[in-house]
Amino acid sequence: MKNHMKALRAERDWTQADLAERVNVSRQTINAIEKEKFDPSLPVAYRIAKLFDRTVEEIFIDEQ
Repeated sequence: MKNHMKALRAERDWTQADLAERVNVSRQTINAIEKEKFDPSLPVAYRIAKLFDRTVEEIFIDEQ
Protein backbone atom coordinates (compact mmCIF):
# COMPACT_ATOMS: atom_id res chain seq x y z
CA MET A 1 0.00 0.00 0.00
CA LYS A 2 1.40 3.37 -0.96
CA ASN A 3 1.91 5.85 1.85
CA HIS A 4 3.36 9.22 2.84
CA MET A 5 5.01 8.06 6.06
CA LYS A 6 8.61 8.74 5.04
CA ALA A 7 7.84 12.34 4.05
CA LEU A 8 5.84 12.96 7.23
CA ARG A 9 8.60 11.45 9.34
CA ALA A 10 11.24 13.55 7.55
CA GLU A 11 9.25 16.75 8.19
CA ARG A 12 9.67 16.08 11.91
CA ASP A 13 13.31 15.01 11.55
CA TRP A 14 12.51 11.62 13.11
CA THR A 15 14.39 8.41 12.42
CA GLN A 16 12.54 5.19 11.74
CA ALA A 17 13.45 4.16 15.28
CA ASP A 18 11.91 7.39 16.66
CA LEU A 19 8.65 6.73 14.85
CA ALA A 20 8.66 3.05 15.80
CA GLU A 21 9.00 3.92 19.47
CA ARG A 22 6.15 6.44 19.29
CA VAL A 23 3.85 3.94 17.52
CA ASN A 24 4.99 0.95 19.62
CA VAL A 25 6.25 -1.22 16.75
CA SER A 26 9.74 -2.26 15.63
CA ARG A 27 11.97 -0.15 13.41
CA GLN A 28 11.85 -3.01 10.91
CA THR A 29 8.05 -2.69 10.77
CA ILE A 30 8.33 1.03 9.96
CA ASN A 31 10.92 0.26 7.30
CA ALA A 32 8.70 -2.39 5.70
CA ILE A 33 5.65 -0.09 5.73
CA GLU A 34 7.62 2.80 4.18
CA LYS A 35 8.98 0.48 1.46
CA GLU A 36 5.42 -0.73 0.79
CA LYS A 37 6.37 -4.33 1.60
CA PHE A 38 3.99 -4.55 4.56
CA ASP A 39 0.55 -3.07 5.22
CA PRO A 40 0.00 -1.98 8.80
CA SER A 41 -2.83 -3.37 10.87
CA LEU A 42 -5.73 -1.02 11.39
CA PRO A 43 -4.74 -0.20 15.00
CA VAL A 44 -1.18 0.65 13.89
CA ALA A 45 -2.48 2.75 10.98
CA TYR A 46 -4.72 4.68 13.39
CA ARG A 47 -1.82 5.28 15.81
CA ILE A 48 0.33 6.58 12.96
CA ALA A 49 -2.46 8.84 11.71
CA LYS A 50 -3.12 10.23 15.18
CA LEU A 51 0.58 10.86 15.74
CA PHE A 52 0.83 12.87 12.51
CA ASP A 53 -2.56 14.54 13.11
CA ARG A 54 -3.89 13.19 9.81
CA THR A 55 -6.56 10.76 8.74
CA VAL A 56 -5.60 7.23 7.77
CA GLU A 57 -6.70 8.04 4.22
CA GLU A 58 -4.32 11.03 4.08
CA ILE A 59 -1.34 8.81 4.87
CA PHE A 60 -2.21 5.47 3.25
CA ILE A 61 -3.40 5.17 -0.34
CA ASP A 62 -5.34 2.03 -1.30
CA GLU A 63 -4.82 1.45 -5.01
CA GLN A 64 -7.25 -1.44 -5.44
